[in-house]
Formats: sequence, C-alpha cells, structure tokens
Amino acid sequence: MNFKGSLVAVQDIEKSKEFYQTVLGLEVMADLGVHVQLTGGMFLQTVNTWAEFIHKKEDEVILENNASELYFEVDDMDEFIKFLDNRSDIDYIHPVVEHSWGQRAVRFYDLDKHIIEVAEDIVMVVKRFIDSGMTIEETAERTSVEPKYIQDILD
Repeated sequence: MNFKGSLVAVQDIEKSKEFYQTVLGLEVMADLGVHVQLTGGMFLQTVNTWAEFIHKKEDEVILENNASELYFEVDDMDEFIKFLDNRSDIDYIHPVVEHSWGQRAVRFYDLDKHIIEVAEDIVMVVKRFIDSGMTIEETAERTSVEPKYIQDILD
C-alpha cells in the first residue's frame, strides 16, 4: 500500500485552487472541475461532491476542526513570512514560533478553515545553527539530529 496524499473538501474550488497555488506554490496536475489534483499529493474536492462520496448530506461535512493539519516545509522561512504578511487573506492561528529544537513554524487556516502548518526545513535549521557558530555536536544536541546527518548536510 502507498499513501498518495491528502484530500480536503472546499466550498469554492476555484478560490481554493488559487490559494494553494499562490500561497503554497502547488501546481495543478489535473482539474476535473469538482476535483483538483495538485502537486505534492494534495487534492481538493467540492463539499457537495465529497458529501456524496462519503454518503452524507452536505451540511454533515464539518470543515473547521482542530484534529488534523496539512504540513509543508520551506527553505527560506523569513521570505515566506514576509510573503504571508503581505496577504490580506491569511487567517493566522499563531505567529511564527521557534520550537525547542530550533525549527520555526507558523500555522494558519486555508479558506475553508483547514489548518496549514509551514515549517522551516530541518536542513535549513541545521545550516542556520552551523552558520551561527555552533559546532556539529551542539547542533545535534539542540536539534536532536544525529551528528552524521549534520555532517552529511555539510558535505
């Protein structure tokens, strides 16, 4: 068995498609009108079509919840945050936080209140720490990443 991606039900497929393309940089691979396949294993489907597929009434599909999130990583977190701050349609759950292991992350809602997390790629965290003068051992301790992995990143 192979996991192929995540599907989210959306109210307005055109607006959602534009959001995922412009905010998260995903590209359309297939567009069937009520179902859109994006790069990275992301799928959008209209709420009414999704409700039919799961044998529910449309009003039984609950969009806003705090039980899951869509997770993305970026190389340049600072640039991504500047990009988000210039958009009026971003509904933040929380501002950028730095976790104890050094990875920075931000969470916000998409247009249908699905939670999106965008975090800094751990490779970039390692490089940031090394560039700041931390040793491989100090970086490994802070990030909980094996020293060999850090050395491989640097090579």
